[in-house]
Amino acid sequence: MAGAPPPALRLVAVVVTFNRLAKLKATVTRLLEGPLDHLVVVDNGSTDGSRGWLAGLDDPRLLAIFPGENLGGAGGFETGLRAAVERFDPDWCVVMDDDARPAPQALVRFRDMAGPALAAGWEALAAAVRFPDGRICEMNRPSRNPFWSLRHFLRTAAGGGRAGFHLPDSAYRADGPVPIDAASFVGLFLSRAAIARAGYPDGSLFIYGDDLIYTLGLRRAGGHIAFAPAIEFEHDTATYAAGTPFRHQALWKVYYNTRNALHAYRLAAGPVLFWPILGVVLAKWLLRARIYGADRGTYLALLRLGVGDALRGNRARRHREIRARVRRMEAARRK
Repeated sequence: MAGAPPPALRLVAVVVTFNRLAKLKATVTRLLEGPLDHLVVVDNGSTDGSRGWLAGLDDPRLLAIFPGENLGGAGGFETGLRAAVERFDPDWCVVMDDDARPAPQALVRFRDMAGPALAAGWEALAAAVRFPDGRICEMNRPSRNPFWSLRHFLRTAAGGGRAGFHLPDSAYRADGPVPIDAASFVGLFLSRAAIARAGYPDGSLFIYGDDLIYTLGLRRAGGHIAFAPAIEFEHDTATYAAGTPFRHQALWKVYYNTRNALHAYRLAAGPVLFWPILGVVLAKWLLRARIYGADRGTYLALLRLGVGDALRGNRARRHREIRARVRRMEAARRK
């Protein structure tokens, strides 16, 4: 009908959770308090009461999914986004971990921005993610691909490190959208057009790098992603702090971090530049073995396995196989 108002924007949130009931409660409560059409929660086999709590919620907007096995973050996001699209046909989806949630008014601000963003060609929007105390959360800082930008490549090569290609603090004070190439799955808003262009996250990645690989894939496919500093999320995590050496407490994670990081480097650098980058990265990872102390042998074995699978393009190993390998290596070390 001529002159009729456009249909209301349909927004669906997707949350992946595993054994963090207290944080899940805060996230689900915050989401259902906001202007949200539906919420999909994928519980990866929690044993802390999360399943019972989710099942007891009485809100028609909530869809809780309980896979038969732990799919990891990547599998959870793939499962959740597929369900969101197939069940609810949303205009936009927003993804986050169970320990992250929109700041008050963030979803309202998103709804105000969504139409103009699409009109300007932005198919995905990344929120500004901060710790609860207001500091910028480094692990969720968006970035540009230095291999696609001479300016960012030169800054990185000149010793800039992460600062060479990640957004500076000043971007968090920008008045409007800032172009980016990669963002995390905390506060990432994906339009219907973005999902149609890039598909769904690769669940075979299990954990680590799935968000980087997905957003780089969206950009390579011709999609445009913007950092939207006016939309803020809070991430209640202590996983990463800038300037501190990182050591995986659960050694099986070394395998996924290695395999998936090399996949991301290949995607970012391309088939030619990937090989010299591989040498630099491997040297850094080998040096890191010293911080693992008595677990150094297990670390190096998982590093070799991850590198081999990355170079062969093998992402078919099941999580239980990786865990079993680690248990055997740890048992052999204790003998």
